[in-house]
Amino acid sequence: MGSAAGGVRVGPLPARPWAPRDASSGRLCGCDRAPVAFPPASPNRLPRRLPGLLVTADRRPLAGPPDGAVAVPDPVVAAAAGGRLEAVWVNELGGVTWRVSGAGRYVKWAPAGSGLDLLVEAERMVWAGRFAPVPAVLDAGTDGDGSWLVTSAVDASSAASAAWRAKPATAVAAVGAGLRALHDALPVDDCPWSWSIESRVAAAAQRGATRPPETSAEEAEGALAAFGAPPEVDRLVVCHGDACCPNTLLDSSGRYIAHVDLAALGVADRWADLAVATYSTVWNYGPGWEGPLLDAYGIDPDPERTRYYRQLWDLA
Repeated sequence: MGSAAGGVRVGPLPARPWAPRDASSGRLCGCDRAPVAFPPASPNRLPRRLPGLLVTADRRPLAGPPDGAVAVPDPVVAAAAGGRLEAVWVNELGGVTWRVSGAGRYVKWAPAGSGLDLLVEAERMVWAGRFAPVPAVLDAGTDGDGSWLVTSAVDASSAASAAWRAKPATAVAAVGAGLRALHDALPVDDCPWSWSIESRVAAAAQRGATRPPETSAEEAEGALAAFGAPPEVDRLVVCHGDACCPNTLLDSSGRYIAHVDLAALGVADRWADLAVATYSTVWNYGPGWEGPLLDAYGIDPDPERTRYYRQLWDLA
């Protein structure tokens, strides 16, 4: 790895062999069923983040396509290599994703201090790409202003795009089937990351991502204890970590083709993903699509695990 513009740059990243991050330097080293009552969100507040749609307390979007001009950092301009940049997504932390028109790639940017580390996502994408379809990592780096991640474009669209929101049966079936394919493909024993309950709460408290953000680790642990004892693990898998509908890509026929946004990927009970994926159907397609997603995944509803992992999602 060399330096670029006063920062650290990684690119292109090799797909194999995989090597974990050097902890000292931070560098990359070489439906036919009876109706089921699904647990709702907390009646007293909206979740910290709604899967696929970030909102304020009055449900105004915090994340989605930009509605105006977006400033372009120098590393993003460099990554575009003269191509036309089109901002396609912004989030409440200041992160932006651009499409480089005609170049077959996307560029993500996370400003310094946002709590987002795109080198972390790059590591996970490189590892996951050995076993499952994800966009190829072309470049990643960081400087004093933020971090960036350049990935190849996939000939597909988000399951939560306008076209697929108009065809929820197809989209939801693809999300469920895609999540099952991901869980079956990624090897638990080879995965170097955890998405356990304890690690999620600790990490969220450390980066100020609990609800409310000023919640300490001790307070977060207290809130977690109030949920009751965690349910027994159903099946350990390598979870996506943000298995909301927008993060599944579909081809033109409505078939699952890839996953994106893998920054939280790690080993956990599969219901940590399933609870969020079904949660996401409500906000992206409306009520009534949780059961069909589980049908497509190939599993019966589990209200207890769903409730617990949705509460965890709301907290951290």
